[in-house]
Amino acid sequence: MSGDMTLTCRDCGQGFSFTAGEQDFYASRGFTEPTRCSDCRAARRAERDRGSYSSGGGYDSAPRAPRQMFEAVCSGCGSIAQVPFQPSADKPVYCSTCFEQRRGANTGRPGGGRFAGRGRY
Repeated sequence: MSGDMTLTCRDCGQGFSFTAGEQDFYASRGFTEPTRCSDCRAARRAERDRGSYSSGGGYDSAPRAPRQMFEAVCSGCGSIAQVPFQPSADKPVYCSTCFEQRRGANTGRPGGGRFAGRGRY
């Protein structure tokens, strides 16, 4: 068993102890030696759990913008439908009711199902 080591934290630059017991544990799990002290590891973990990284390339903590909706005339019933895409003149657009009815009718069973009518299950 090797003795305790003093490592330098890559974030704060302070020395921290990497004990013989920790070295054995890390080696038994195939981990590399730590590069941050326990305080900096805890701070980084808390930052990650909040959903953002301050050092770039991480998660974006800004709330998502509301989805833009477009109005279209339903090809099934003629009512006005709100859809999350820009409708084009060459493809039919359906309100949610007509869409669900068509999806159920196209599968051959109520509630839909992608494998209905296509051989064995």
